[in-house]
Amino acid sequence: MNAADEQPMSDYDRIGGAAAVTEAVERFYRRLLADEELAEFFTGTDLAVLKRHQVALISQVLDGPKTYAGRELAEAHRAMDISIGQYKAVGAHLTAVLEELEVPRDIIDRVGQVLESVAPDVIGAD
Repeated sequence: MNAADEQPMSDYDRIGGAAAVTEAVERFYRRLLADEELAEFFTGTDLAVLKRHQVALISQVLDGPKTYAGRELAEAHRAMDISIGQYKAVGAHLTAVLEELEVPRDIIDRVGQVLESVAPDVIGAD
């Protein structure tokens, strides 16, 4: 196989695959649950299920092997009345986790672009 035949490494593989995504999700939810303004959104939520969905969703965003099969984002967040500020706080927590894990800046920027593109499906207040 020559260099022209090699497939470029996906963002998922570049950050360390399943183990890295799982660690990112664990850290992400620790931060969300410690944030007084955001923790209330998770009251009564089966966090194990939510984390599995989040691992699959992030893996898909990073061009990994998993496919997110949960509800559409708009449906899942419809009744939550998430404000723009709360949404930005969630994004800041995710960015901080990715930075802690030393994810390359280009990947963090692409994740940020995805967050921006799906914001209308999640934000329900303001």
